[in-house]
Amino acid sequence: MNEARIDKWLWAARIFKTRTIAADACKNGRVAVNDVNVKPSRMVKVGDTISVRKPPVTYSFRILKTIEQRVCAKLVPEIYENITTPDQYELLEMNRISGFVNRQRGTGRPTKKDRRAMDAFVGPSLETDWSFFDDEDDE
Repeated sequence: MNEARIDKWLWAARIFKTRTIAADACKNGRVAVNDVNVKPSRMVKVGDTISVRKPPVTYSFRILKTIEQRVCAKLVPEIYENITTPDQYELLEMNRISGFVNRQRGTGRPTKKDRRAMDAFVGPSLETDWSFFDDEDDE
């Protein structure tokens, strides 16, 4: 097999969990082949470079084998080469660390874990330390 549909390949290579999600990503302009946005029916071949935007990161892959049947995770290195730049992974790490700061509107209140992380980041405040007022009363 020399060619495969991009939506089937993305699903078979385990980049997306379902073929429907892969097709929707193509329709919404989040998938590009050789820097050109593509439709789900676009055929890809060995050597093509695929860019997949999963905000905040853009992953890049080079096709080593065209497949349309899903493979086990152990065989993924034979299917594509991950050529994502290190700065994209740094962006992902920074977003993971500061994820609770830029919470999307409507996603709910911060959890206890988020609050503790925010408290640890801000540090102890003057409001919790009332000992400096006790010294004045003793005089």
